[in-house]
Amino acid sequence: MNRTKRKIFETSMDLFAKKGYDATSIEEITSIVGIAKGTLYYHFSSKEEILDFLIVEGLKLLEHSLETNSAQVDTIEEKIYAIISVELKVVYKYENLISLVMNEICGKEKRNEKCRESVYRCVDVIENILIEAKNKNEINECDTRITAFEIFGIICSGLLLKYKFNGNITKKELAKQCCDNVIKGILKK
Repeated sequence: MNRTKRKIFETSMDLFAKKGYDATSIEEITSIVGIAKGTLYYHFSSKEEILDFLIVEGLKLLEHSLETNSAQVDTIEEKIYAIISVELKVVYKYENLISLVMNEICGKEKRNEKCRESVYRCVDVIENILIEAKNKNEINECDTRITAFEIFGIICSGLLLKYKFNGNITKKELAKQCCDNVIKGILKK
């Protein structure tokens, strides 16, 4: 991604997260980036395309990271810890992206559906790990889809904890606590 496109990407993500998609204008984006509208339209055909790019590409990064990191370990405990650690890292590093996703996940517009589909792909990665563990009789009987959504949601709420503790809780501490709670709930005794 070239520098101008990255600047449009970062500025849009920040504005959409803070003000909302509908309240952000193309003029505001171009003004902050310091480019003409034509330059923006060279990279993106519309504000909707910018949002799609942010959500789809941002969550593809998360999806890929979840797959890669969980594949590098063997036990269900290690896989759950890998999932939680990776998602927390993304939540903390790309706070505006996660805020944007959470803001845009509800609704009936095409952008809301794309947002949900991108989240569903990340949840699918988690669910596949749970299905494998369930098939190996490593976890308690559960609805793997619901449990995968619960794990995904718990980690997204980690952003709230960051603010609650004024940043005085590390990602590692939070990952360990979340992992311990999840594992206690689903692992076979």
